Amino acid sequence: MTLARSSRCLTMLAILTCLAVAGLAGAQSSVAKTKACATPKEPAGMLGGYFTQLQVNRVSCATGRKLVLAYYKCRRKKGIKASCSGKTVNGLKCTEKRGAEIETQYNATVTCKKGSKRVKHSYQQNLVPG
Repeated sequence: MTLARSSRCLTMLAILTCLAVAGLAGAQSSVAKTKACATPKEPAGMLGGYFTQLQVNRVSCATGRKLVLAYYKCRRKKGIKASCSGKTVNGLKCTEKRGAEIETQYNATVTCKKGSKRVKHSYQQNLVPG
């Protein structure tokens, strides 16, 4: 192998190494942007239901808590079993997925997003006061 060829190989190896490191750093930063937040306090009238989880990506925890409460108010206007899935709440489009409902409660997960902004929360709604 000539000196010029060896130099080109080392240069190429250095470039590939830099690209690989940059790719790993980018992958780690996108994962690190999602964070768990404390759930908001349950508003009066939730009838024994509660929020179980809150995660945000590219928004603050405070913004996430505001969205959770706004979503709750939206669905409660329609009744205890209502949903605001498909609605835009605080500028983010929300979708809701519910687990199996039993006579006394149901659990749901709501994901609201716009571009890379995302707020995901879960809640349990009791259907019988108690």
